[in-house]
Amino acid sequence: MTPVGFPVLAATILSCGLIASPATAQENAEALPVVDEPQFEPSRLQTAVGPVDPGLANDFASVAGFTLSANTTLASQYRYRGANLSGSGVALQGGLDIGHQSGFYAGVWASQLSNRTTGYGSTEVDLYGGYNWQLVEGITADVGVVAYTFPDAPAGDFDFFEAYGSLSLMLGPAQAKVGMAWDPTASGFAYAGLVRDNLYLYSDLSFGIPGSPLTIKGHLGYTDGSRRLATNSGTFDWSIGASYNLFGPLSASLEYVDAGADVALGPINPNSGNLVGKISLNF
Repeated sequence: MTPVGFPVLAATILSCGLIASPATAQENAEALPVVDEPQFEPSRLQTAVGPVDPGLANDFASVAGFTLSANTTLASQYRYRGANLSGSGVALQGGLDIGHQSGFYAGVWASQLSNRTTGYGSTEVDLYGGYNWQLVEGITADVGVVAYTFPDAPAGDFDFFEAYGSLSLMLGPAQAKVGMAWDPTASGFAYAGLVRDNLYLYSDLSFGIPGSPLTIKGHLGYTDGSRRLATNSGTFDWSIGASYNLFGPLSASLEYVDAGADVALGPINPNSGNLVGKISLNF
């Protein structure tokens, strides 16, 4: 799920990402509590970004087949499935992953939240593990489970789990991904008394400009279930933007993020469209 308080963030992660993932995540508007769903974004799962310490990690990998990686991000907003979970403040985010050459991986990702916006405290810590493998050349599959936890949330049932899966296609400088995340128990973020499972479907497209550090990317998602912010059958979210590799492990991105079913949580409409800027460091 989404943003993290600094005590937990400093102790549990080396870098910031979502997203993510990912993603702190999102019926009758008058019946909605003053909370917003943190988003799980499978793109947060960066299992082989690169070694934290090239010498140490490479020695370890050569013996046991493991790779360590980390990421850190400063984001102007924490958006989870289109919804703003950091309010008017920026979000510090970070993750740490360990992957094995067999395809198994595990990791942790954390982010700051706006307790005033979500009511889930100021920290989100996501724990996940899964397996990815190549189906045929250029096509990979990924399956796993993620736990969204909120260490400083008030008393109550806030944590929840999702199973996820995705297929990715690489075609030259272009990549396409389709995926899903499913919470069969409807735990956490049960809006307006609705108790049922929650399903999130999404697709991502990216294209790296040949000979350039620029990558164009787009996203479309659909939420149906207990965490939808809508009175109809579901909620769409989308984004379009670009990322730019500044130098080495440092990159910047800018994207427009929006979600359907505008709602007013006090003075805040978490689903309103906005530009989101990020500075990221991957090790």
